[in-house]
Amino acid sequence: MRVPFIKMHGLGNDFIVLDARDAPLPPVDADVARALADRHTGIGCDQLILLQPSEQADFRMRIFNHDGGEVEACGNASRAVALLHAAPARVETGGGLIDLRPADGGASVDMGVPRFGWEDIPLAYPMDTLTMPVGWDMLEEPGAANVGNPHVVFFIEDCDAVPLETLGPLVETDALFPQAVNVNVATIESRTRLRLRVWERGAGLTRACGTGACAAAVVAIRRKRVGRSVTVALPGGELQIDWGEDGRITMTGPATESFRGEFEWDDFA
Repeated sequence: MRVPFIKMHGLGNDFIVLDARDAPLPPVDADVARALADRHTGIGCDQLILLQPSEQADFRMRIFNHDGGEVEACGNASRAVALLHAAPARVETGGGLIDLRPADGGASVDMGVPRFGWEDIPLAYPMDTLTMPVGWDMLEEPGAANVGNPHVVFFIEDCDAVPLETLGPLVETDALFPQAVNVNVATIESRTRLRLRVWERGAGLTRACGTGACAAAVVAIRRKRVGRSVTVALPGGELQIDWGEDGRITMTGPATESFRGEFEWDDFA
């Protein structure tokens, strides 16, 4: 069975998109996702995106990380899908319903209302998520937010100096986070700008993370370090994050289609 795919990226965070909205595909599981994502023997990507019909939205978006694990949300993939769909849409995700609106060279995504309760992250036990009394080496007192998936955010004088390839997996898999967590290190440069690096749960170091940018922005806003409209500079480029007075986050930024192709399903199933 020959299956078409679309390779896309958002600020260098890259995806394989499988569109099963009109023509169904065989079941996609962790093994298939991991095989397709392998950069040596597969097509290669950070995440595999599967589009399917939905009974409650225009369509459904499922997201599989490079390690095969399915996750709830991906901001960069949402912009890529908006570019592909080429029209405003309401999309069902594991983290809830989101609204997409294509724009020149990218999209704006209504990422919904962030959650800050310890049980929303979730944490293993109750604590204040605005300034958590925990630390790992040079990473101390993070804030936490769930923006469709769970994030902790550490504010550091120079986020580029953090050995995130070492500390990222240490924090990600700590027992404090029973469902693991995305790890963000941020440097606030002004009231309207911050710099960010992300260790993504199940994917590792990434050039960009849309939900991470949202989480870093809203935690910084809660701490009154920045205003409600923030430019977030990631290694792959910049995103604009706006946290409205209605509590909803809007993320705006670019997305790109790289190429299209086909693969033989049985080679990866």
